[in-house]
Amino acid sequence: RPDHLIADKGYSSRKIRCYLRQRGIAHTIPERIDQATGRLRRGSRGGRPPGFNGRIYRKRNVVERCFQKLKQWRGLATRYDKTRESYQATV
Repeated sequence: RPDHLIADKGYSSRKIRCYLRQRGIAHTIPERIDQATGRLRRGSRGGRPPGFNGRIYRKRNVVERCFQKLKQWRGLATRYDKTRESYQATV
């Protein structure tokens, strides 16, 4: 089980946040603009904004750049290797 989840705005839903909270997984997910305006429009019934730490979220960039580099390698992206072992060795 992970200690902390860092995700982009695509995973910013109340259902996902609630699931992570129930499982005891801390998360850093930015809030979408439409969710923030809806919360503000409801006023005091809208609740508090979810916690967000920008310093932790910046670490996500390292992983994204690693995937981007791997995808640019043609042999890995098209998976020319015949066997699973040789593909895993390439990775």
